[in-house]
Amino acid sequence: MKYRDLGTTGLRVSEIGFGTIPILSGNVPVLPGYYSPDTEGAVAVMEHAWRLGCNLYDTAIVPEYGDAELKLGAFAKKIGRDKIVISDKARFYTGNEMYQAVLESTKNLGTAPDIYFSHQVDPDHEDQVFGRYGAADALAELKAERKIRFTGIASHYYDILLRAAKDKRIDVLQGSGNILERGMLDCIEREPLFRQKGFLVNKVYAAGILPSFFPVKTLIEGVLTYPVSCALIGLGTVEEVNAAAAGDTVPERPDFQRVLTVLGKRYEPISCDRCQRCTCPHGTEIHTVFRQYHYFFLGKDYWALRKLDLGIEESAAACRSCTSLSCMKQCPHKLRIPEIMQQIERLTKIHIRNSVI
Repeated sequence: MKYRDLGTTGLRVSEIGFGTIPILSGNVPVLPGYYSPDTEGAVAVMEHAWRLGCNLYDTAIVPEYGDAELKLGAFAKKIGRDKIVISDKARFYTGNEMYQAVLESTKNLGTAPDIYFSHQVDPDHEDQVFGRYGAADALAELKAERKIRFTGIASHYYDILLRAAKDKRIDVLQGSGNILERGMLDCIEREPLFRQKGFLVNKVYAAGILPSFFPVKTLIEGVLTYPVSCALIGLGTVEEVNAAAAGDTVPERPDFQRVLTVLGKRYEPISCDRCQRCTCPHGTEIHTVFRQYHYFFLGKDYWALRKLDLGIEESAAACRSCTSLSCMKQCPHKLRIPEIMQQIERLTKIHIRNSVI
């Protein structure tokens, strides 16, 4: 196992971090499969990863990640708290909620988290998080009180992570990316501000989809070519840990067109890397729609189809009436976005009809 600096925190973390979603138990609507081991079984898997050199373990507050936080606490107690770095998070945006969440997580873990994130910050809650008495203020206060060591912002939106990178209250960032959805990582690579922050990257396997098409080694090394501190991998079995920890070569990034060619053996992929430049005057998150299209064909068919059906009819109608075409002007891959949106609408209607029948 190799190690990298976690920004300017002074921590050295393993290139591969243990994501605890697969070891949770509970009725939690997460994307990857999870195994529901008992505490003893979960601790055994985490300990195996630790013996292979993994020292960063990422979780979230109960019940968001089921009981994973409790199982991680049991592992920390067994192995020795000072031997691992605990990354925790909660989907709260106000200062009061965030402050209480950290206290609750500390109780669940039986110890103070090293890093605590305001989780999945989106445009609707951005100003609340960064504003006065918001989550960022609360995290800074908790750090000053030594209830946590470092503060964090986790988001799927590049602009929000960039704002956090500029914010002196924030120590560590967490964002998503993989060899297909690499647009955010490409932007981060070009922006020097991110070098000052620790960066944890999740969704490396794209919700468990990409290992069916690429070796795990290729997926992990692909993201480690970017200026990130740690690749968070959802791990649930000893076999998954062994596969993730097997790589020990110089990271190599597969060409984007090569990735599309491999996926093209299954379906016709959209040349979208989720760079998030395609802002829509009607409010459609085009890159998210394209993501659900990919996921539909790559194995998450039921989940992706229901996500698409939530707003594709309205989005496609907006495209038909739009005259600015700003999305096409901003797209680096020159995609004919309005046409693709109509195709996705037709696909959704066909498959929704078939699934009902």
